[in-house]
Amino acid sequence: MAFRTPRVPYKTQGGGTWQWLDLWNALYRERIIFIGRRIDEHYSNQILATMLYLDTVDSSKNLHMYLYGFGGDLTPCLAIYDTMQSLKTPVSTLCLGYAMNMTAFLAMAGEKGHRAAVPRARFEIQPPAGVAHGDADGVRNEADELLRIRDYLYKEVSKHTGQPLEKVHKDLSHAKGWSAREAVEYGLIDRVLRPPRIVPDE
Repeated sequence: MAFRTPRVPYKTQGGGTWQWLDLWNALYRERIIFIGRRIDEHYSNQILATMLYLDTVDSSKNLHMYLYGFGGDLTPCLAIYDTMQSLKTPVSTLCLGYAMNMTAFLAMAGEKGHRAAVPRARFEIQPPAGVAHGDADGVRNEADELLRIRDYLYKEVSKHTGQPLEKVHKDLSHAKGWSAREAVEYGLIDRVLRPPRIVPDE
């Protein structure tokens, strides 16, 4: 049986009237983008269009990106990254659960001071990989392009984390993982969210 998107009650701003919206539409109206699956070209297009629209509507309010997933195709993910960097709207990021490869890269790319994770979140980044096809020249060109993208990603990781580029190259030459607290220490994020303290009734 196909999973149907839940509908939730949503109170419109200003008028104060209630209406039923699908969950994703309600989140978008609150300037929340949830990325919870592998990012391909189609999914990236939806995210890009939403980001650009919200930036046009009101660029003074933060856009909140919640991330959980195992990354995705390099080019669509880089399109999201480049758009995040070019928006007038500040983009805050929150890692929920697990962020691997390009999902971790996007979590790191939020507005400095507004990058967070839940306490049990995990991050992992592996060296970029691809599959080459065609003749020798084609394979060589694809390999050169992959190395160019790798060097660009590592340079951006260095910029966002404050880690020396040489250290980033060494650390990410193989799969590297971080806990939420370790991600703060490395500079991937800025803080770990803590649940509100509940004060018992007297």
